[in-house]
Amino acid sequence: MTDLSRYRPNVGVVLFHPDGRVWYGRRAGTPGPYNWQFPQGGVDEGEDYLTAARRELAEETGVTSADLIGEISDWVAYDFPEGYGGSKQARGWAGQKQKWFAFRFTGEEAEIDLEQHDEIEFDAWRWGRLDEAPDLIVPFKRAAYQVVVATFAPLVV
Repeated sequence: MTDLSRYRPNVGVVLFHPDGRVWYGRRAGTPGPYNWQFPQGGVDEGEDYLTAARRELAEETGVTSADLIGEISDWVAYDFPEGYGGSKQARGWAGQKQKWFAFRFTGEEAEIDLEQHDEIEFDAWRWGRLDEAPDLIVPFKRAAYQVVVATFAPLVV
């Protein structure tokens, strides 16, 4: 069993369109081909995971019109690759451990605003199939995305 104490607590969100497609954001300033992902982010001190998921969804996409339809209660973890050199790894984290949530979008697409927050995470977005996710994400997150896809597949309508 992996010691998760060295993994940064994080949340991930899969936003389902009413027709069953899911929301993908293209990471700003990240060259392809593996630059599409679901919203995700850190958990603030004292914040519960569902609140963090809703906050991250709003900050990264502008979306607040969404109903909770599923969650993964266990941690889904991934390691940072050797030489990754990101700021989180520099602070001593081996990787991230995530609680994942699924929401059904209930608003209008005009609500989607990638410039909602000071730190722009995504520079483009699109709807796509859930099963595309492992092929779109950076390889070191692929196994985590496979767990998310397998768990949330029954939510596709």
